[in-house]
Amino acid sequence: MKELSSKIANIEPAKIRKMYDMAQGLDNVISFVIGEPEFDTPQHIIDAAKKAMDHGHTHYTPNSGILPLREAVSTHFKDFDKVSYNPLDEIMITVGGMQGLYLSLLVLTNPGDEVIVSDPCYTNYYGMIEMNHAIPVTVPVYEEEGFNFTEKGLREALTPRSKAILLNTPSNPTGAVADRETIEMIARIAIENDLYVIFDEVYKYLTYDEEAFFNIARIPGMKERTIIVDSVSKSYAMTGWRVGFCLGPEHVISQMQKIQEFMLSCVNTPAQYAAIEALTGPQDALTYMNEQYKQRRKIMVDRINSIDTLSCLMPKGAFYIFMNIKETGLTSEEFAIELLKDQHVVLSPGDCFGAMGEGYVRLSYATSVENINEGFDRIEKFVKKLSERRVPNHR
Repeated sequence: MKELSSKIANIEPAKIRKMYDMAQGLDNVISFVIGEPEFDTPQHIIDAAKKAMDHGHTHYTPNSGILPLREAVSTHFKDFDKVSYNPLDEIMITVGGMQGLYLSLLVLTNPGDEVIVSDPCYTNYYGMIEMNHAIPVTVPVYEEEGFNFTEKGLREALTPRSKAILLNTPSNPTGAVADRETIEMIARIAIENDLYVIFDEVYKYLTYDEEAFFNIARIPGMKERTIIVDSVSKSYAMTGWRVGFCLGPEHVISQMQKIQEFMLSCVNTPAQYAAIEALTGPQDALTYMNEQYKQRRKIMVDRINSIDTLSCLMPKGAFYIFMNIKETGLTSEEFAIELLKDQHVVLSPGDCFGAMGEGYVRLSYATSVENINEGFDRIEKFVKKLSERRVPNHR
């Protein structure tokens, strides 16, 4: 038989899924591995989908999504992000933020174009860039600099083939939030070098303390070169509904709409009506969930920094902690696999997210307080065993 696509065969599978699969079949596993809220979708959103189905909204929609949802997205962005987009031709509904990212790369890049990403970054960026025959160019970001881009790092990554910067804030996996000064620096480089920016803001509601979210499209000269990717998945505990949106210049969005016809026609219709309710209905559940994440963040950070050989920064956004394990003497993968086997606690090795993730592991605190405390009781036992293993027996 003829060979399968070499383009796909050469792409490495996600290591996060490997850890998830390894945990299957084990008893009493505490999971910090998947970035998913433990909360159920708020009832009023579920009811909106049921009502839509009862009223016959079970048919195809326009490729770009139903107009009432695009109008709700437009209003939401005007109020929250302080940027204005025309719902008729500058907004498109996608199957979660994932399809929005993929479509953005598909429309923007030609084979051999370079897309600049941070290292570490969301692991799926690499695969999506490569699937589009583009080249991911990594910029190391460091714990001591808050895991954010620096001007020096970005400028060193530029080449004549640079096409776009992929910026994720708040960040998966580090929880970093790019402040306004950093975003203005990125915008300046993008304008000077005629680059697009793909602005992944799916965690934008999940910012804490004094660090305010700032949309790069607010900067003069950036709206026409920015494609915003967002979704209702993380903020409203709607990961399984698969509704996201892209906002950008008409000449980019129109190409996405064209491709949508060949990809999947349209996003699930009742789910689109549920997303309208998420954006326009009561926000009590969102406020409650964010308060819970903030509390759980503090508990997890305190537990980590109380254990010898482990440490972390206080993340400013999202619901992840990038825990420094360098003093344990194990690699990221060794730490994750040994912990899973010994204590039935599963987390993500840092090298899943790039070479700079070596020496770290990612944990999600979008889980219960009980899980966090039980999980860290086990992690503390595991680290104590590691310490005893390193100390020679002189008897």
